[in-house]
Amino acid sequence: MRRRKTEPEAETDPKSYYHISAVAQRYKIHPQTLRLYEREGLLKPSRSIGNTRLYSEDDLKRLEIILNLIRDLGVNLAGVEVILNMRQKIERIEAEVGAFMEYVRGEIISGRGEAIERRGHSLVRTAPGKMIKFEKPQ
Repeated sequence: MRRRKTEPEAETDPKSYYHISAVAQRYKIHPQTLRLYEREGLLKPSRSIGNTRLYSEDDLKRLEIILNLIRDLGVNLAGVEVILNMRQKIERIEAEVGAFMEYVRGEIISGRGEAIERRGHSLVRTAPGKMIKFEKPQ
């Protein structure tokens, strides 16, 4: 007897996957609803070698967001798509800003090191100047 494989094509992936029926039962929705979300581009489950839909933990987190938007906030599918796209853009921008901040921190730290080194090799050591408040005469 030949056994059907239910694992995704990347068989070395240790993630756990769920069949459409298990996901539908867990979230109390009809499997056709999950297929609709996939057709609309809201979900993109993996596929097994036998072309069975397999939902990962990331897919389930995304489904929870979708269901929250639809059930609790009354957002329609077009609105859900817009919100999910905006969330992706925000996450990407946050990652880019974080990388930029790390770069700036590195530059500042390396710049401070160079300034301290230069100050240590100067002929005459000087103290930093003090600021004096200047008031304009009337």
